Amino acid sequence: MKIVKDGYPFIIFSILAGFVTRRFSRLLSNLFFIFAGFCAFFFRDPDREFIEDENKIISPADGSLVAVEECEEPDYIKGPAYKIAIFMSIFNVHINRAPISGTVDYINYRPGNFDAAFNPRASFDNEMNVMGLQNSNIKVLVKQIAGFVARRIVCDVTEGDMLTQTDRFGMIKFSSRVEIFIPKRDDIKINVSLADQVRGGQTVIAEFVKKDSR
Repeated sequence: MKIVKDGYPFIIFSILAGFVTRRFSRLLSNLFFIFAGFCAFFFRDPDREFIEDENKIISPADGSLVAVEECEEPDYIKGPAYKIAIFMSIFNVHINRAPISGTVDYINYRPGNFDAAFNPRASFDNEMNVMGLQNSNIKVLVKQIAGFVARRIVCDVTEGDMLTQTDRFGMIKFSSRVEIFIPKRDDIKINVSLADQVRGGQTVIAEFVKKDSR
């Protein structure tokens, strides 16, 4: 099983702490070893197969949909958009993937609170990293939002980077929230609904459709 590099410090520390505390507390030692196993599970980075398709928009994260709604997105799309919010529990894979192929042309880190990630206010008040990605067909905005437990957002790309659809671009450590904003257009169909389970790099959350010629 592949483990993302950000998980190794947690795993190594927990294993070492388990050996050190073994001398005076078997219970505490076992708890450290259990936590090391949990971290190995949490920071797993599975390979997933998906054929790049410019007509589809792919989920950027694993989790459960806590919002599928229309809104105004003033910072990057600058107009009407579909907002799809994904809540990631501690049991989900936390790798974030590019929903489309394109150029990263907007990055904005915003400090904030660490409220529960399933709370709708987290979309506005919590610490987050915002990434804009565009190609010749569309531009989308992805928000990585910290939660009550998650206190570390990882974004491995900078403005000007090129991403291929489903490329890994970061993660959020422990439970958190990822939102994607898609322009509201006649040629875009949203394929998901509230409470659906999605998989990053695999679930098609939206797609381009032919415009009605009538």
